[in-house]
Amino acid sequence: MSNTTTGSTYEFQAEVKQVLDIVIHSLYTDREIFIRELVSNAADALEKMRLTQLTENEVFGAELPLEIHISTDETAGTLTIADHGIGMTRAELVENLGTIAHSGSKAFAAALKNAGKSGDATLIGQFGVGFYSAFMVAEEVKVYTHSWRNEGEHLVWSSAGVGTYSIEEAPDQARGCKIVIKLKEDATEFAKPHRVKEILGKYSNFVGFPILLNGERVNTVEAIWLKSKDEVTEEQYKEFYKFTAHAFDDPSYRLHFQADAPLVINALLFLPEQNMEAFGMGQMEPAVGLYCKKVLIDPHPKKLLPEWMRFVRGVIDSEDLPLNISRESMQDSALVRKLGEVVTKRLLKFLDKEAQDDAKKFQEFYAKFSRFFKEGVATDFANKDAIAKLLRFESSLTEKGEVIGLADYVSRMKEDQKAIYYQVAPSRSTIESGPYVEAFKSKGYEVLYLYETIDEYVVSSLREFDGKQLQAVNSNEVDLGDVTTEGEALSEEDTTTLCGWMKESLTDGVEEVRSGKRLVNSPALAITPDGEMTPQMRQMMRAMKPDEVEAPKVILEINPRHDIVKKLASLSKDDAEGAKLIAEQVLDNALLSAGLLDDPQRIVARTEKIMSRLLAK
Repeated sequence: MSNTTTGSTYEFQAEVKQVLDIVIHSLYTDREIFIRELVSNAADALEKMRLTQLTENEVFGAELPLEIHISTDETAGTLTIADHGIGMTRAELVENLGTIAHSGSKAFAAALKNAGKSGDATLIGQFGVGFYSAFMVAEEVKVYTHSWRNEGEHLVWSSAGVGTYSIEEAPDQARGCKIVIKLKEDATEFAKPHRVKEILGKYSNFVGFPILLNGERVNTVEAIWLKSKDEVTEEQYKEFYKFTAHAFDDPSYRLHFQADAPLVINALLFLPEQNMEAFGMGQMEPAVGLYCKKVLIDPHPKKLLPEWMRFVRGVIDSEDLPLNISRESMQDSALVRKLGEVVTKRLLKFLDKEAQDDAKKFQEFYAKFSRFFKEGVATDFANKDAIAKLLRFESSLTEKGEVIGLADYVSRMKEDQKAIYYQVAPSRSTIESGPYVEAFKSKGYEVLYLYETIDEYVVSSLREFDGKQLQAVNSNEVDLGDVTTEGEALSEEDTTTLCGWMKESLTDGVEEVRSGKRLVNSPALAITPDGEMTPQMRQMMRAMKPDEVEAPKVILEINPRHDIVKKLASLSKDDAEGAKLIAEQVLDNALLSAGLLDDPQRIVARTEKIMSRLLAK
């Protein structure tokens, strides 16, 4: 589209007028990003100049350093951003600042207009027109420039953003561009040095050329994620971690990698030493900054990595992203989702290898961050199998404090073992003093010990690992076949009679009484019927709604070889009242071991009755 001119005055292209109208009248939030945009443009101009110097013998102002100079003037209410980059000719000023020179200009104007309704300024720059963001804060913008060519003109481009701009001669210009912004009254904060420094620190810390604010360099940290690993020292990594994560500790792990396919990625990720959530600091915010060519897009992208990875720190930079993609559109961007998927899988593979190479180090790390991995299994369906490889638990074959992974468990399963067995309980002593693992130990089957409430969600989400089903030892579905035990058992007929009598005597507490095959040293155990809440889930529900959770009816399995059970069979025929007290005690002991006894006080009262009957004899 052509521009109409009158002398040195030009009319903006129609789409530019639309953009400027929206920028000036509709966008009020995130106005600070105009500094990011102008600094990014300056860095691009400097990079073009650097490449031009490699091929051209004669360059205007060849001695000028490739730097960005920013100055503030609170008295005049101005902000100046200058570079010694490639500069512009008169024709380039018209082309670059007076038009939106690509086929998507109408789409851009429409997108920006829609964004304006919600006050979202982050779309600025998405289509390569970040220069116009200056008009969010400017009464007037002047661009002083001289092209890199010796014969170039000394020019100044001026506009108030209201439909026209002018191009005049301006003697004695240096190579590059100097943008002078006369700030609106409600934007004078951007003439304050501390405010500008804050914005530069937020968005432009890693720009590859020196940025000087009122003569002082502000970007002193290198973008080391773009370097190869052998070019970065251990100390540089640690300092970069502390700078980007605002941390005081050293990282536990570091992953630095570059990839060319399916996306161009430069990533530097750190796993911290301390879990701040464990100190009651509240839930951590995502803190892997998303960059495009060293320019920050979003410091806390919520949709980049899975939420359970919120403890990860660092930088992901991809030049495949459109520069300055908006946060809103980023959440729905297939490109960003793919980027997150690639990095997530790479990080999980890295951690699995680290865990194998140094199990002790990983165990110490996992002890602090286990809750995140468990959350991942329960919430991140796409990666749950990879996350499951990193889970660690104590077991019946480990010492207290020693943990194993699921892969280790599977590797040492017995040939006839059907499932990965586990028990969820508050502690190791609770599990080992209870009745549920007896038969598993006698058959040499390893049992995983799970101590946290969240573990219930983990196993219900995981269901299986490496083709092996996960099964609770207190599940009604467990079938261990015949278990070798010592001692003479009640006859089948006497056992059946006793089971029927106990069901009738304990009618309020049991759904079924049966002979159990998983008991070795205990007289009985309680099992939650299929479809009922597990003991752990029930305890959680009772804590939230104590009046709405009824006492459970359980399946009671008895051990026909145990002395208490054999004597109870005899007592039931001779002393029904005394036998009923013993049967109730057996049931409550089983409920207590299962974590299902709501009123432990009743055990005390019954024990006193039993003692009274014994002492009366």
